[in-house]
Order: sequence, then C-alpha cells, then structure tokens
Amino acid sequence: MARGTTGVPRNTPRNTIPARELTRPNATSTTSTTSATSATTGLGRLAGIVCGRRTKYFVVAFWILIIAATGSFAGKLTGAEKNDASAYLPASAESTQELTAEAVFQSKNLNPAVVVYVRSSGITTADLTKAKTDARKFAALPQVNGRVSAPTVSGDHKAIETVIGADLGYNANLSGFIDGIKSTAQQDPGLTAYVAGPAASAADEVKIFKGIDSTLLYATLAVVVVLLLLTYRSPVLWLLPIMSAGVALTAAEAVIYWLTQHANLTVNGQSEGILVVLVIGASTDYALLLIARYREELRRHADRHAAMAVALRRAGPAIIASGLTVVAGMLCLLAAESSDISGLGPVAAVGIAVGLIAMVTLLPALLVVFGRWIFWPARPGFGTAEPTSRGLWSRIGAAIARKPRMVWVITAVLLGAGAAGLAGFHFGSLTVAQSFRGSPASVAAQSVLAGHFPAGAGEPVDVISAAASGPAVRAALTATPGITGVRTPVIRDGLAFTQGTLAMPPDSAAAYRAVDAVRTVVHKIPPATSPPQGIPRTPLVGGGTAINMDVESAAAHDRDLLIPLILAVVLIILGLLLRAVVAPLVLIATVVLSFGAALGLSALAYRHLFGFAGADTSVPLFVFVFLVALGIDYNIFLMTRVREESAQSGTRRGAIAGLAATGGVITSAGLVLAGTFAMLATLPLVEFTEIGFAVALGVLLDAIVVRSVLVTSLTLDIGRLIWWPSSLARSRAEAVSAEAAA
Repeated sequence: MARGTTGVPRNTPRNTIPARELTRPNATSTTSTTSATSATTGLGRLAGIVCGRRTKYFVVAFWILIIAATGSFAGKLTGAEKNDASAYLPASAESTQELTAEAVFQSKNLNPAVVVYVRSSGITTADLTKAKTDARKFAALPQVNGRVSAPTVSGDHKAIETVIGADLGYNANLSGFIDGIKSTAQQDPGLTAYVAGPAASAADEVKIFKGIDSTLLYATLAVVVVLLLLTYRSPVLWLLPIMSAGVALTAAEAVIYWLTQHANLTVNGQSEGILVVLVIGASTDYALLLIARYREELRRHADRHAAMAVALRRAGPAIIASGLTVVAGMLCLLAAESSDISGLGPVAAVGIAVGLIAMVTLLPALLVVFGRWIFWPARPGFGTAEPTSRGLWSRIGAAIARKPRMVWVITAVLLGAGAAGLAGFHFGSLTVAQSFRGSPASVAAQSVLAGHFPAGAGEPVDVISAAASGPAVRAALTATPGITGVRTPVIRDGLAFTQGTLAMPPDSAAAYRAVDAVRTVVHKIPPATSPPQGIPRTPLVGGGTAINMDVESAAAHDRDLLIPLILAVVLIILGLLLRAVVAPLVLIATVVLSFGAALGLSALAYRHLFGFAGADTSVPLFVFVFLVALGIDYNIFLMTRVREESAQSGTRRGAIAGLAATGGVITSAGLVLAGTFAMLATLPLVEFTEIGFAVALGVLLDAIVVRSVLVTSLTLDIGRLIWWPSSLARSRAEAVSAEAAA
C-alpha cells in the first residue's frame, strides 16, 4: 500500500485520520523524522524561512524591495546593447584587426548608404542635375560631413548611383537618416529612388528589433497564461507563476545591465530577446514542478506550511539541480570565439539563476500566503486520493512495462529516421535577402542596384597594410578575379588604406570566394620589416564581406567546440546527481538522439514548409544549447523521482511510479517551454524563426516522447543496473521487486 509522508495511506478518507494529524500534521511518524533531519540542511533552513508563518511575509517584502530598487536599471538594458560588428566578431579575427587599424582613416561606425535613381526610359540631363543637387544636400548632413561620391551613371544609362559615407553606429537614428535620404531623393515624377547599402540594411534591422523585448514579452506571457489556464483549470492560480517569472525577469535584466557597465559584458538585441523567452519559459517550468509537488503534499498534510516545506525538500533538489545544470551549460558558451555567443552565456546564466532563486523563494512564499483557495475550483483536500496514481501516465507506464525493449527500440528507430531529414540540408551563410521573411526595402533596393551597377558598390573590400606595401596591395587587388575597381591607396601614419569594389553581391558565396582570393594574394606580399607599433607586418583584409566570413568561421568553430563540451559538463552533473554511471550515459544518448531528430525534422520543415534557402551556421549550436540545457530539466525531474521511488520499491515499480507522478507536469512544462520559444517566430528574421521552431519541436519531442517513453522503457529494460555502481543497483528493494515481477 502506498503511504504518504505522514504514515497514512494516500487514499485514507479524512474521517479516519487521527485528530492529532489534523492539528499537527507535520509532527508525526516519518514527516517528523524527516523534518528533524532536514532542518539541519541548507534546504531545510530555506524551507523554514520561505514557509514560516511569519517569515513568508518577509520573503515577499524582500522581493518587492528588490523590484523597487532594480526596476529602473532593467529599463536601461536596451540602451546598453551593442549591435555593431564588434558585438559579433571574435577578437582574433582578421577583420577585427583590420577594423581596429582602419580607425586611422575612417570611423568604425561608417555605414555607407547607396542612393540609386532609376528611369526605365533612360536617364536625362535633368535627372543627373537633380542627383548632383541631392549629393550636395547629403554632403551637408552632419552625419555625412562631405563623404559623398560624385553621382555615376550606369552603363545602360538607366540609373544613377551616389554613395553616401554616413558616420552612424547601430544605436544611432538610422531609420530617421534613411527616411531623410529617401524624402530628399524622391521628389521628381518618373524618377524612382531607392536606398541600399549597409546603412539601409541596418535601418531595416533596427525596425525589426525595435520593440523586440516588449513584443516577445507580451506574446510569451500570453502563451504561458493560456497554457497555465489549461493546465491548472483555475482562473487565479496562473497569476502566481506569472508574477514570479516577471519579477525574475526584471531582476535579471537589472543584474545584466550592471554587468554591462562594470564587467564589460556584451549584450546585443539577439541575446536580450532570447533572455525574455528563456527566463519566462524556464521559470514557469520550475513553477510547474514545485506546484505539482505542493498540490501532492496538500493531500497529505492539513497544514499548508508543512505541505510546502515537504514539497520544497522533495522537489527542491531536482529544481535546483536543473537550474544549476542549465547555468553550467550556458557558462560553457564563454569558451566561444564569437562575441555574441560568448556574451549570451553570462546573460542566459544570470537569467536562469535569478529565475531559479525566485521560484524557490518568492513563489512558495506566495503560494503559502494565499493558501489552498488559490487552486479553486479544484482545491486539493487533505486526505483525498492523489489522481496521478491512476491517471493517464500511470496507464502509459503500465503499458510500456509489458514490452519495454520493443518500445524503446521502435522509439529510437523513429527518432533516428527523423534525424535523417538533415541529409542534403544547407547550413552556412545566408544572403541578406535570405535572412528576412519577406522583402524589406533595403533588400529590394540592393536588387535594383545589382541590376545596374557592380553589386558590391557601397560595401568594398578594405585592406590595411604598411604604407610601403600600398602599391603592391593595389596591384594584387586589381589582379584578383571578382574585383572590378580599386581606389588609390590613402597613406596616413605609416599605414596604407586600399579599397576594391566587388563585382558580385557582397553577401554571396561568390563574394566570399573573392575575399578568400584577396587574402591569399595579399598575404603573399613580403611582410614589412620591423614596422612601428600598430603597423601590421602582413596586410589585413576586412570590410562587410570579410566580417561575415569571419563570423561564420567562428560560428563553425564554436559549434564543434561547444557541443561536446556541454555534453561532457551535463554528463558529469548527471553522474553526481544520480550517483551512477549507466543512467547518465543512457540519458546523454537520448539527448543526442532527441537533438538529431528535432533538427532533422526541422530541416524538413525549413525546406518544404517555410521555403527557406537554408539555415545559418550558428542555428545548430543555438538549438543544441537550448534543447540540451533546458531539456536536461526533464531528465532530472523524471529520474530523481524515479530514484526516490526506486529506493522504496525497486526500479521497475519506481520507473512506473515516477512516470505517473511526473508525466503530467513534464508534459505541461514542455508545452509551456515550447510555446515560449515558438514566439521567436513572430520576428521576421529567418534565424529566429528557425531557432524558435526547432527548439519548440525539440522540447515537445523531449517532454512527450523521449523522457516519458524512451527513458522510461530503457529504465525498465535495464532494470536496477541503471543505477550502477551505486548501492541502489544491489539494494534489497530491487531483489524484492525482481521477485515480484517474476
């Protein structure tokens, strides 16, 4: 007979429970022993503070003070973002070094805009006069300061090109600048003006990322609220997890802002957007697990304070282990070469850590303050039966137990078939046009520019060299296929600055090959002998195309380094947590299989459902990080409960009981986390859509199929050896369980 922590059978009617149980539910039998033992532990002391009859109010007051003190700093985080090239480039990249040396000649915030005037019937003298007049107006702008090329008529005499050298960083008013350029250029009927180039592309990205935090926040909250309403079927209970997650997000943003100011942490729009989804999704997952255990204990304890104390002691280790595992996984990103990936690590780690703290302090305090009525209309009554013991997942566990080997073999084969979807799919650089869902104005303008002029106009290849090497660099550029024009080197402070125009679009594969060829040729130029400090011995090749190449190269390096590193860290943590070797190895194998299936099925959707040209090199790494770091939560939730039950009744019964107890909450948590990551697809960027879709799909596979079916069937098939070499693999309970199963 299953027994509760009070020593009373779980299905014992209320009127059979002794009076002392009603008045002092935490002072009897096992509970009192457990409480006495746990009181000396850190978690026991935490539970005593959080669930105390008076101290719970101090916990709530403490968090109110935290929000009052940090709220204003959280609002400043967006202003601290760095979204220019330096926020993504590795410090060791050649283009980074070139960008630093280039500061002698031009601002690092130089963002050229290219104005293209088009008249299909042919350019007139009046059109050229207008272009020259506009060029003088552009040159007078303070952001331009005279950096405007003379208007050039295309070879087909149907277009005019003017290149404007705007000194505008990513955080400047790019949209206002581009709108002003357009309003000046578009004043002549029959002559259509377009604005292309890096400044126009950056302006479109700013429009997309403007309000990204609020858009993602409200969309994510809406999804979580709906899913919590469906999960709890209570009109009020959902408020407490949402409030706690919101508090965690605000506090995390304040901490991250402080780190940007005092610890040189780099934050960009991408990492801040992911932070919103990550904190709300992961915090809600932790809330679901805690509330499920609290509701379970409310049926065994008349006093809600005692019920929460037991729930925290029983579920707390799994929640804390899950959170710390995610934090450790995210901190592995610090080993990345790419600045955006290495910067995401601390941002995500802080978000998860603060969310974890809020969910084991603020949320339990709020739940105890409000009492049982918060579960209305399905209040868990003291002494009532625990529904999970006879629920859907209990029946699924019993069905799996009949033929566990057949279940896990079939499941593994199906997941492997899903991974086959990766065959032939392209992971690599996407063009600017392929990176957007839809066609922003800058993409359309770039297409018009490429139809009349060398497509690389406005985004040249830049080469910095010692002054003496300038003529040789110019000759090398001129001889390189794909370079249509080379400017005379500019000499200053012992340096030579040479620019070449690409014949093809600067974001194309052909442009990458051309820049590779330029690097190969100029690196063969004899190095400068004993150059002064700051003068490169070998020419450095940079520019927009080179920057993109170096970012992609770093992303590929980071993927190959971080995936095995994160797997190793997670394996070690699982081994320490479960005190076993076999179980962690089995769980890691399921993680890899789950990741492969999610990415393979997503690749099929990218190709055939969305019509994407491919996926960026960084997508597999981001998907892996979030699936493994967050999906490991479900491993820990399930297997810690299975271990707890196995210690009492053997692994076979423990696996079924663990699935029955956690199957519902893991499924709910998976739905919430999948829903939050799916909100990334609300942004019109291909990369965000791909990451959001793959993570959402992977989380659902992980929660519903891999953790609940594959891991359970493997545990049943392997039996007590799953806990080898711990004593649980040789326990008496296992022998009794094996005899009963026989």
